[in-house]
Amino acid sequence: MNLATQMLAEAPEQMLPARELMAFTLGTHITLVPLGVALPLITLVMHHRGLRKNDPVAMLLARRWSAVMAVQFAVGIVTGTVLSFEFGLLWPGMMGRWGDVFGIGFGVEAWAFFLEAILIAIYLYGWRRLKPWTHFWLGVPLPLTALLGAFGIIAANAWMNTPAGFTLDSAGKPVNVDVRSAIFTPMLGPQYWHFVVAMFLTAGYVVAGVYAVGWLRGRRDRYHRLGFRVPFTIAAVLTPVQFMLGDSITRSIFHKQPIKFAAAELVWDTDTHVPEYLFGRLQSDGSVKGGLKIPQLDSILAGFSPDTKVTGLTAVPASDRPTPTQATIVHWAFDIMATIGSLLILLALWYGWCWLRHRDLPRSRWFFRCAAVAGAASVLTVECGWITTEVGRQPWIVYQNMRVSEAVTPTRAATLWTVFAVVAVVYVLVFGAFLGVLLKMRSRWRLADSGAARALADGPESDTPYGPRAELVTTGPKSPPPLAEPGSGRDPGSVS
Repeated sequence: MNLATQMLAEAPEQMLPARELMAFTLGTHITLVPLGVALPLITLVMHHRGLRKNDPVAMLLARRWSAVMAVQFAVGIVTGTVLSFEFGLLWPGMMGRWGDVFGIGFGVEAWAFFLEAILIAIYLYGWRRLKPWTHFWLGVPLPLTALLGAFGIIAANAWMNTPAGFTLDSAGKPVNVDVRSAIFTPMLGPQYWHFVVAMFLTAGYVVAGVYAVGWLRGRRDRYHRLGFRVPFTIAAVLTPVQFMLGDSITRSIFHKQPIKFAAAELVWDTDTHVPEYLFGRLQSDGSVKGGLKIPQLDSILAGFSPDTKVTGLTAVPASDRPTPTQATIVHWAFDIMATIGSLLILLALWYGWCWLRHRDLPRSRWFFRCAAVAGAASVLTVECGWITTEVGRQPWIVYQNMRVSEAVTPTRAATLWTVFAVVAVVYVLVFGAFLGVLLKMRSRWRLADSGAARALADGPESDTPYGPRAELVTTGPKSPPPLAEPGSGRDPGSVS
């Protein structure tokens, strides 16, 4: 039995269910985060286009996206609240000792959350009730609050990766906390911008993917073309930017967390002229089984020279580094993320080439098939990014300061497994309800687009947010608008 296996055998029995529960809730919650962070801005971009060009199709899309934004936010409240409780209940050792140092990030996120809730309510209420440009400008702070919330969470996570802003007393407790240094840690900048751009890129591909599916099913009207073009353009522009940011954060990990870098690249011994492995599995003796080996490439990518020295996993004791299995998980997550990112760049170039040549969308069905898949692929890269960040830091929950086994709750493992089962059931119900609401909204919108509204005018473009609603009448003559109540001050044709 090697040291790594012995460590796992000696770990508290409750550590496995605690980690699995945290991984499950975080992994499911993060599927909502791209829309939560980026959909407000994408919606406002469409809203601005509608106002500036007096475009009723853009206005209709913006209004519908704002409804999706509200539903997503409501579901995010549930999953995010569960995560908040889990930090204290599953990892009391970390929160009890280090909460005063890095907890400010969670405070920032909480304030941003409440501000965003208020602003979403105002934005939804403002349709048909506010002047057009007043309504738009009241929505402008929404993306800022979403970015502020992301800043708080990433600040806390970056601190866990590169803890700073404190000193330790003789008992090993943090004292002399410097809030500024605790927030602006060495990994904050690379992590934050990489995360934010990933959210906008992912949300753009997800939203565009919905309309790509519609295009493939024959819905090629202006509504679907515009619904595809705006979010896809945002994502396509950001894709090469994200590739460069990914390279930047990888170099930051190389310098600030060399053991995590070694796990991601399956580097066993410290050396120069280190090869790059595409996929493959790390064995307990340091060999790599399977995968594609490219000589010297890892050193070149890390320091632009084959003579660059790369720190290996054996530079630290086995108790201070990921196990071979954990390193393989990190490596695969990293390679999947890089592979999908490279394919998305090709997709973005395809789109850009067609737009520059014809000022139009590509005509190939294969392009729209790829665009439809790009949304799910982008969500997968987000999951892989968090796996790389969290698993690559093992066995530390606070890098080089506290192990996961020292932070875990003393609650019995059987109790934690029971909680895991309950949470899983709740999440299935919540996400099922979320999907059901979205499908119901889609059906109602299709009915509005193909029913009496189209007969009354030119289709869905006629029912604009800042005017009287088109009445949906399927039979009989058109009824006159209701009269306003005396003293109500309301326009008879305006229906809230």
